[in-house]
Amino acid sequence: MARKAEARVIIHLACTECKERTYTTTKNRKNDSQRLELRKYCQRCRVHRLHREVK
Repeated sequence: MARKAEARVIIHLACTECKERTYTTTKNRKNDSQRLELRKYCQRCRVHRLHREVK
């Protein structure tokens, strides 16, 4: 029997300033169809910055 498509997908978060991909997480594609944005600590910039989901 074929398995249904998974609702949760792995995404990468990149800093909006330096564009470095520093975090990975999962999100539910059914509930969150738009790109995820979180304030996380950037190791390169050494400050909390907005991180956006990238493909």
